[in-house]
Amino acid sequence: MTQHHAYLAADPVVATTADSAVLSNAWLLIALPLVGAAILLLGGRRTNGWGPLLATALPIGSFVWAVLALFDLLGRNAAERSVSVPVYEWFAAGDFSARINLLVDPLSISFVLLITFVGSLIHVYSLGYMADDPARRRFFAYLNLFVAAMLVLVLADNFVLLFLGWEGVGLASYLLIGFWQYKPTAATAAKKAFLINRVGDVGLLVAIMVMFTVLGAVSFSDVFAAVPGASDGVLLAIGLLLLLGACGKSAQLPLQAWLLDAMEGPTPVSALIHAATMVTAGVYLIVRAGPIFEGAPVAQTVVMTVGAATMIAGGLIASAKDDIKKSLAGSTMSQIGMMVLAAGLGPVGYVAAIAHLITHGFFKAGLFLGAGSVMHGMNDGVDMRRYGGLASKMPITFATFGLGYLAIIGVPFLSGWWTKESIISAAFGIGGTAGAVFGTAIIAGAALTAFYMSRMVFMTFLGEKRWDEGVHPHESPVSMTAPMVVLSIGSVALGAFLVFGDRFAGFLAPAIGAEPHHFTVGHAFTAPYGIAALVVLVLGVALAWFMYLRKPVARTAPQGNLVTDAARNELYGNEINEGLFMRPGQVLTKALVVIEDKVIDGAVNGLGAGVGDSSTGLGRTQTGFARTYALTMLLGAVIVAATLVVRF
Repeated sequence: MTQHHAYLAADPVVATTADSAVLSNAWLLIALPLVGAAILLLGGRRTNGWGPLLATALPIGSFVWAVLALFDLLGRNAAERSVSVPVYEWFAAGDFSARINLLVDPLSISFVLLITFVGSLIHVYSLGYMADDPARRRFFAYLNLFVAAMLVLVLADNFVLLFLGWEGVGLASYLLIGFWQYKPTAATAAKKAFLINRVGDVGLLVAIMVMFTVLGAVSFSDVFAAVPGASDGVLLAIGLLLLLGACGKSAQLPLQAWLLDAMEGPTPVSALIHAATMVTAGVYLIVRAGPIFEGAPVAQTVVMTVGAATMIAGGLIASAKDDIKKSLAGSTMSQIGMMVLAAGLGPVGYVAAIAHLITHGFFKAGLFLGAGSVMHGMNDGVDMRRYGGLASKMPITFATFGLGYLAIIGVPFLSGWWTKESIISAAFGIGGTAGAVFGTAIIAGAALTAFYMSRMVFMTFLGEKRWDEGVHPHESPVSMTAPMVVLSIGSVALGAFLVFGDRFAGFLAPAIGAEPHHFTVGHAFTAPYGIAALVVLVLGVALAWFMYLRKPVARTAPQGNLVTDAARNELYGNEINEGLFMRPGQVLTKALVVIEDKVIDGAVNGLGAGVGDSSTGLGRTQTGFARTYALTMLLGAVIVAATLVVRF
């Protein structure tokens, strides 16, 4: 059994108003956007004019409160930075009580800051992007609901309340992905996301049931305190079920098929899902439940394997898609896979996973908003083969998108380089065959990232113009470009702040037992894996330059290459799901219908018919004539007499 850290069984400090007015009222973090959603949904058309502005202001208020909470935590001793905030008793059954208690600690506040800051910028961007949409009040209400649900998820101090936020995020994503429900593709994508996520949600729900039944608890502190005494089989089962839940929300294999279709929603929704909310939930769950996975090494290995496989699959898909948003969606699959892999490494990987998640939140949000800006100037066109030469027409979009591009591919000293190198270092640091295999997989994923992101930039902003007739590219309004500028600053500087000097690791350690990996700049340039990462970066960019900038880009995607066609078709994920689950389910359903119609209904109907026929036959013997009854009695007497004679 893995040795568990002492912090896992420690009870959080209970916040009181006298102790901290900020932390004792941490429920306001959730209440502000939740109230915004309620006002806009219940207020109706009366809120059309000022509703979107209110909906934008409230997440900003939550961000300000989160900053105050951060400073409160920083002013405490490390052992007192996990603070429980009682709100009220949700429900009770016998000795069991589920409470609405919030947990404000270094891990949760890191997510709260990301959600509220990036979410607020996306709200501001949406003021311009959705300015002409007749239903924009409802759109902003759903955005507020999405932010509130995600805050419930990361602030919960127990798995039951976490599950409530988990389901809230699923509902909000369904509403936002299918916001333009008059488009059949959007309505279908929303249903697909909802149904696939229900599969993962069942895994999380069953895991909570096992915790309650076997460990006798659902709160984080009580569950983790019970982990050392639990059997390996129980911990393995819980770990794999939690992973299933994470795969659904974070679009990891085999529950990844919904993510690219989800691009049918408005672009701000894509940015919010990919950068600050839904797909980050799985990584949060794995890190938060770290003690369970540390007690089940097999589950940890499965986590790393799923992360590595998704990272490569997402990179291949992103390399072949011509739809700019779907290519970015494949990129998110890949990057989240890298974070899941890092989280599976255990304490040495937790900090790297969370640091990469935060930096990814900035540059991926900037990239999606940049894609939306391009679409805004290109009459909503998404085909990169019909772009080209946009750098001169959209200079601000090009500059901010370019900084996000340089960060995500890992150009030295930008945000993505720091966090990606720390993940590679942590993977090779575990040693042995596992370290070599997973470390090499991350380098391969980095090579794919350099290729598909360079391909995207070259096809969109550089090279010859390939615009359709009637398209007049133009820069977006300041309400859209200003958030992109802010996010690009984070793309440049945030990584060093999180990784250099192990400050972030020291901050997270009291909450999750993270172990600093002592990542150094010099080692990243001299270690074999650091040199390999730089080499594949150059090779990926060079290959994209050769294929998409040195030569003219065809306006129609070429066909006939097995690998490219498979990647363009999302590695046949939809076909596999249909073959393994949907069609067998249809056959089973039809078989059950036949059994119900022919066997069950046949037996019931046959019994009824038999009773009816026998009743009809007996009824015919009742004629109402006395002579008939007398003759019947005579025949009966003769039969009885004959029987007695024969017998005696």
